[in-house]
Amino acid sequence: MPKHYRPAGKKKEGNAAKYITRTKAVKYLQISLAVFRKLCILKGVFPREPKKKVEGNHKTYYHMKDIAFLAHDPLIEKFREIKVHRKKVKKAMAKKNRDLADRLLNRPPTYKLDRLIIERYPSFVDALRDLDDCLTMVHLFAALPAIEGERVQVQRIHNCRRLSHEWQAYISRTNSLRKTFISVKGIYYQAEVQGQKITWLTPHALQQVLTDDVDFNVMLTFLEFYETLLGFVNFKLYHSINVNYPPILDPRLEALAAELYALSRYMSSGRLPGNPESNGLIEDKETENNKESSKTDESELRLAQLQHQLPANEPGALMHLVEESTADDTEEESVKECRTLFKDLKFYLSREVPRESLLFIIPAFGGTVSWEGEGSPFDETDQDITHQIVDRPTQSHVFLSRHYVQPQWIFDCVNILKVIPTDDYIVGRVPPPHISPFVDNDKEGHIPDYAVTLEGYKSAGQNQVMPLPGLGDEDLGNSIVEAKSEHNEFAKKKKELEMQEKKYHEELKMEIEGTTFSNLSNKKADSAADVADEDEAQAAIDQAEKDADDIAKSVVSRRKRGLIENLMAGSVGLIESS
Repeated sequence: MPKHYRPAGKKKEGNAAKYITRTKAVKYLQISLAVFRKLCILKGVFPREPKKKVEGNHKTYYHMKDIAFLAHDPLIEKFREIKVHRKKVKKAMAKKNRDLADRLLNRPPTYKLDRLIIERYPSFVDALRDLDDCLTMVHLFAALPAIEGERVQVQRIHNCRRLSHEWQAYISRTNSLRKTFISVKGIYYQAEVQGQKITWLTPHALQQVLTDDVDFNVMLTFLEFYETLLGFVNFKLYHSINVNYPPILDPRLEALAAELYALSRYMSSGRLPGNPESNGLIEDKETENNKESSKTDESELRLAQLQHQLPANEPGALMHLVEESTADDTEEESVKECRTLFKDLKFYLSREVPRESLLFIIPAFGGTVSWEGEGSPFDETDQDITHQIVDRPTQSHVFLSRHYVQPQWIFDCVNILKVIPTDDYIVGRVPPPHISPFVDNDKEGHIPDYAVTLEGYKSAGQNQVMPLPGLGDEDLGNSIVEAKSEHNEFAKKKKELEMQEKKYHEELKMEIEGTTFSNLSNKKADSAADVADEDEAQAAIDQAEKDADDIAKSVVSRRKRGLIENLMAGSVGLIESS
């Protein structure tokens, strides 16, 4: 008898025992194929690819542990109850027993997916990591037409719209948005929530058509799970910033289709859960920014005092202290930049621009926004408006006190976190190429021309001569003097090159005219004394400037000296590029 002989009907081994085909799995669970597909979507069970497909390559295989996992789930019994309920309703309608049919229809068996959320996502970070497809699906169904009689229920569409606006209101309130990009598919967004980068896609605000080549039953099953997941995530996030959930909105703004603005107003009111006294308005953003700046000043002063108290023979002591005390400041640096990008700017949206997208983006970066229509905070005639977003060839009436720009200007400013000039985005002009922030140009091997321009705007904003933390007025004056001296040296080199080029042309001209060497040597001898005197005077001036720079640098500490040198390097780079 061979060593690996197995009699017929005995226990299977290897891949034949580990994997099972979909047909056998449906028979094993005693459910229909549609219910099996729905159960796999809700439980997160996916087909596997065994190394050796025992029953052929044209079949779908599942792991036996996954099928056993499904067999013990309480949802199977719920699905069987739903199937029996439908048969009872059908039988009552066939017997024309309308009363029994109505009673059955009013009390259908229901189930909840709360247990599945806890089962699939043990921690909140796991749910945030798996939120990309969830947000894309919810925003997709939120854009569908809410029409009775279609394949998607109107209540589901309204629920998706509510969940998407709640998510956008939280992102805008916490200044968590990082990147945006307009594509043919829709508008891409990327936010950073609790250290996790979440990217999702929203369709354009156009009329959507339900096609016949899409299986909506599968998509609605995914949507059913994603609605529950996003509801749990929104609940957790709202309570993390001390806001009640679900929010109670202004019915007037809801009737005017301004749910996102109503949510922003609700979240800015600062309503704390379980605390009725905190239902009033919180302090304004300016007061919050002043408090944050005062806190940072106090922390810098405390660090400066502790620096003098540390012993000089411990070089790593101050570094450890700085790392521990400024850990939170470095984490919130990006949030601070996002919060102040559009600070003190007031925007007005014309009726042809994508209103919901800009109502989401502009407040997320500290701006104030209004729109054309009912329910808007302020009118178009407001004198404090700094920018009006227009997407039309011409503008009939123009206010001289504001900029008229195209919507792409907002997206480009957001992607580089700098307010760029509006000359290329004015009304009637073809805007520059829209650069994607999700593409690594160095890795792709091609850097677009306008990407270089945007990077120049970004670096120019970073290399401005501004008062640095810890530098006084005297040190700032020294840094400005050093910047001017660097500029003078560059101008001097440029002038010397021009003089050499001029001298070469003069010698070439004299050679063509036939001037002898003796006449030329006599002229040079006459001018040699004057040139020597000028060189001596210039050398004395250069030496005096160098001594003054050395004295100024010796007074400044090593840390400030490094900051000033970096500042000078950036200014020289800007001069050379110009």
